Amino acid sequence: MFFSRYFRNPARAASIIFFTTTLLSWAQNLPKAPRSQVFTLTPAPGYFTEPSIAVNLENPQQVVGVFQDNVHAAYSGDAGHTWQLAENVDPKNYRVSGDVSVTFDNQSHAFVCYIAFDKLGTFNYWAHGATRNGIFVRRSLDGGKTWETNHIPVAEQTSTPGIPFEDKPYIVADNTKSKYAGNLYIGWTRWRIADSQIVLSRSTDDGKTWSQPTEIDAHPGLPRDDNGGAEGFDGVVGPDGRLYAIWSQDDAIMLTTSRDGGTTFSHARAIIHTAPIMFAIQTLERANGFPQIAIDPKSKRLYVTWSDYRNGDLDVFIAFSDNDGKHWSAPVRVNNDPIHNGAEQFFQWLAVDPTDGSINVIFYDRRGDPQNRKQIVVLARSTDGGRCFQNYAWTDNPFEAGGVFFGDYSGLAAYGGRVYGMWTEKPAPAPEADKPEDSEDSKDAKPQPRGTIVKVGTADFTTTGNSN
Repeated sequence: MFFSRYFRNPARAASIIFFTTTLLSWAQNLPKAPRSQVFTLTPAPGYFTEPSIAVNLENPQQVVGVFQDNVHAAYSGDAGHTWQLAENVDPKNYRVSGDVSVTFDNQSHAFVCYIAFDKLGTFNYWAHGATRNGIFVRRSLDGGKTWETNHIPVAEQTSTPGIPFEDKPYIVADNTKSKYAGNLYIGWTRWRIADSQIVLSRSTDDGKTWSQPTEIDAHPGLPRDDNGGAEGFDGVVGPDGRLYAIWSQDDAIMLTTSRDGGTTFSHARAIIHTAPIMFAIQTLERANGFPQIAIDPKSKRLYVTWSDYRNGDLDVFIAFSDNDGKHWSAPVRVNNDPIHNGAEQFFQWLAVDPTDGSINVIFYDRRGDPQNRKQIVVLARSTDGGRCFQNYAWTDNPFEAGGVFFGDYSGLAAYGGRVYGMWTEKPAPAPEADKPEDSEDSKDAKPQPRGTIVKVGTADFTTTGNSN
C-alpha cells in the first residue's frame, strides 16, 4: 500500500528507480578476485555440503579439501592449480558420515575429522533416540592422495539407551615452535537428553590416540540444535602454544583458553554479544552465524568472525583483540554494501595468512538480487588489521539454493598471498529441450540429477599490490 501511494509522485518514483538501478549495478560489479580460478570438484550433483580446506605450512604446494556426504577429499600438489579426488576416505562401517574438517600437522600429515552414525534421533533433539555414533579421524601421509584404511575413534558411542549424540567437530593443529608443537585438538558439541556440552579431546602422538573428552564450557547449553545450544566450536593456537577455543551459546560468543596443551582450561566467558545465532533465510531450510577464530602469529592479534541480523538483514562481522582475548574491539562490518539494504550475507569463514597478516573472509552474498534469493560467493580481504575490507567477487553467476540441504558452513585457507576457498552451490537446471512433452525423445530423456555441487576457488594477491 505504501509503494502504491509513493509511486503516484513521478519525481519520487524516478528517484527511487534510479537509486535501485544504481545500487544493483554497483553491487553486481564487485572487482573480481585477483588471478582467480574456480574448479568444480563433484562431477554430478549429489548430497555434497559443508567443505573444509587446509594448506600444508611445511609444503604450501599441498592443499587438501574435504566435504560431505559421506566423507570425500580432494587434493592439490601444485598450490591449487589442479585438483584430484581421493578414494576410500569415508568409513565403511557406518551408514552416514559428515561434518568434516581438515588440517595439516607439523609432520606434513593431513587429518580429516568427521562424525559417523547410522540414523539420527528426534529432529533437532539429536540425543533423543540416538543410535551408535562418534567422532573419528583418518590420516593421509602423502598430502591427501591416499588415506589410511582404518579410521581412529576419538569418541564412540554404542547403541544403548540414553547415549549422547556427538556433533559438529572441528580439528586444530599446533604448528608452532612451542613445547606443545604437534598436538592435535578436536572440539565438538555433545548433545545429551538434558543439555548440550562443548567437549574437547587432544592427541599428543600424531593422532594415533586421543584423550577422554573434557567439558570446556562454563555451563551446559540447551539440549536442542537451535538457539541456546552450545554449538559451533572453532579453535586456534597462538605462537606460545596457547589454545583459544570459541563457540556460540545464549546469544554470545564464548571463549576459553588452555596454556598447558589442552589439559586444563580457563573459565569460559562471553566475549561478544550477538543476535540469535540460528536464523531463517529465504530459500534455505536453516542457517547460522557460528563464529571462527584466527590469529596473526607475528602481531599476535586475535580475530573472531560471525554473522547475525542486528542490522535487520544478515551481515558478516569481525572483532579483534590485542591482549590474548581479554578485551575485544567493537564489531566491524566485513561486507561493504550499504547498511540496512535488505541483502543477506551469510555462512562466512575466516583465514589469516600467517606470512603477511592479511585477514580473509569468504561468504555468500545476495546484494545483487533485489528479491534477496540468489547469491554469489564473495571474498573479503583486509590488510590494515581488520579495520576495513575490500570485497571481491569470487563467482559471477548468482544461484538459488532452495529445495536442497545447503549445510552449515564453507571453508577458507590462506598462505603466502594465495587464498583457497571451498563452498557449496546448487547448479542451475539445464535448459529444457524445445520438444513436445509427448515426443519419443522426451520419453527417453534421463531425469536431471538433483542436489548440490562443491567448488574450490583460488585467488592470488602476491603480485597485485591490492591494499585497503
